[in-house]
Amino acid sequence: MKSPSQTNAIDFDNAKLQRLGFGQKPPVLERPFSLAQLRQQLGQQLQTSLEPQRILGLFFREIQRVVPLDALTYKHTASDLRLELGQRGHHSVTYSLVHEDENLGDLIFRRNQRFSEYEQASLESLLPTLLFPIRNALLYRAATQSALRDPLTGTGNRIAMDQTLQREIEMSRRHLMPLSLLMLDIDHFKNVNDNYGHSAGDDVLKAVAASIKNQLRNVDMVFRFGGEEFLILLSNTNREAAAMVGERLRFAAQAQDYKADGNLVELTVSLGCSTLLPGESAESLLRRADSALYVAKREGRNRLQMAG
Repeated sequence: MKSPSQTNAIDFDNAKLQRLGFGQKPPVLERPFSLAQLRQQLGQQLQTSLEPQRILGLFFREIQRVVPLDALTYKHTASDLRLELGQRGHHSVTYSLVHEDENLGDLIFRRNQRFSEYEQASLESLLPTLLFPIRNALLYRAATQSALRDPLTGTGNRIAMDQTLQREIEMSRRHLMPLSLLMLDIDHFKNVNDNYGHSAGDDVLKAVAASIKNQLRNVDMVFRFGGEEFLILLSNTNREAAAMVGERLRFAAQAQDYKADGNLVELTVSLGCSTLLPGESAESLLRRADSALYVAKREGRNRLQMAG
């Protein structure tokens, strides 16, 4: 049986709440905690964090004083953010949060019992307390991601790479899991810039970055190492599996059509691969992958070279 659901757009219009008859007590059940008190409390608590998960966790916990819930899901497509709290129920009500034409995401409340009109009105009364906390959290998240991303390709930048690589090495040692690294370079990329211009070169870089992402798992990470070089970090991946990933990336890049000023451009990539050794530093792991890439380019390009 399909789960019943309802969808509402919330633009924080208090007049709407008045039209719903909000402010009247429910006909049967008395609440031990007034909505006015809860709104005031949430207004203070939710402003204390810039982390979406913490803000929504506090909101989810506190609103159950007046509306029992089994789960809360938050989705903000523009920032690729999705958070789920609690266990899913058979009934749901969805609210699209909008403020001055700015989409702040969707909230889905779930539980196993239907929502009454009074409960929906209660939820709508409390949603405005999320307005500024969520908006500030989204702005902070965007600024943080921007500081760690290459603006052209959307991959991680060198700062993000340094932080992530060190963290992954520590996790690899703590959990005794393999860790591998691929260094990828676009062959003869200078010819693209020289023949078609830097704008065409930028388009090629974005296309190659997209091709890499499409071939990887969600847990794998891609960084722009510099120029036309990309670094791919493969967690829990041994030497043999990393070689298979590298070959997959090489074939995918070669099979893709690249265009510059309407002209078809044939491109290939070369890769160097290294797998973390016991006690090895991040610098050594990078150096071995870079040396392997150098060998791949020296020996004809369009190939994968494994580090010794």
